[in-house]
Amino acid sequence: MTDVDRLFRTYHTALVRYLTRRLGDRDWAEEVAQETFVRALRQKSMENERAWLFAVATNLVRDEARKDNTRRKHLALLAEEERESMTEPRETTLERAQEAALARKAVDALGEKDRLALLMREEGLDYNEIAEALQLSPGSVGTTLSRARRRLVESYEALEKSRQEREKNAAS
Repeated sequence: MTDVDRLFRTYHTALVRYLTRRLGDRDWAEEVAQETFVRALRQKSMENERAWLFAVATNLVRDEARKDNTRRKHLALLAEEERESMTEPRETTLERAQEAALARKAVDALGEKDRLALLMREEGLDYNEIAEALQLSPGSVGTTLSRARRRLVESYEALEKSRQEREKNAAS
């Protein structure tokens, strides 16, 4: 039995229980626990293995919360830009909520590399930092961002057109 097997057998149940309580979602807790044990495979030594496992799991949850917060900020920015570009101001809360939901879907529809590149750029990372974080060459970051922006606009416009068609069909 390997050391990771022993760690898994010893701590998996308690770790998943902790994460389920923290997240309120057992499936998500299982995913975070799995990633925690994957990281344990890479770890050479641990002084206090239980503390290490729980700290890593907690940090993974915290990192995911930060990513969600970044996505929400980005979507708010996209919605604000869309409102500013419209000649007629949108007045209803429902319409703003629909726009925000469409923007979120458009961002979510992007490939992971495109989505991450856009979000990192929105957070002020320069091309070299984005290249390092996404394991790209610095010269390809501009192309990646340009392609991601184009795909984001195309995705948003397609979703908006689909929404308008559904509203038109519902009205008739």
